[in-house]
Amino acid sequence: MKISPVFELTDEIYDAFLRLIPQLTSLEPPKRDELKDLISAEASTLLIARQSDEKIVALVTLICYRVPTGIHALIEDLIVDESARGQGLGEMLTHEALRLAKEFGANGVMLTSNPKRVAANKLYKKIGFKHWETNLYFYEF
Repeated sequence: MKISPVFELTDEIYDAFLRLIPQLTSLEPPKRDELKDLISAEASTLLIARQSDEKIVALVTLICYRVPTGIHALIEDLIVDESARGQGLGEMLTHEALRLAKEFGANGVMLTSNPKRVAANKLYKKIGFKHWETNLYFYEF
């Protein structure tokens, strides 16, 4: 398995998003321009995982940004293709995101996960994420 950051949008990466995003959410996959913006954003690092045949089978986004109290890091949209689950890809991608966040100077990493994603929640606890009791607010436009 090979994990690498994405520095430019290719047809292969775009096609992988079209295939993987529906496995995570009912929201529409990003358009090409939106994905280009994600890849070029200073605060975002997109990581992909490839199988030995070079097929992209997983991805995750790490966001690191400065606030007055330090550098915050957030993991978003960890997706492992249904055909590749159970091989440790989610764990490998998460560990790489944690390594990068520490390298960027964050003192920890936040993430949210839908309670219905049982395997994902189990993975995060296994890795060492602590469940926080907090109020999460969302203002919808």
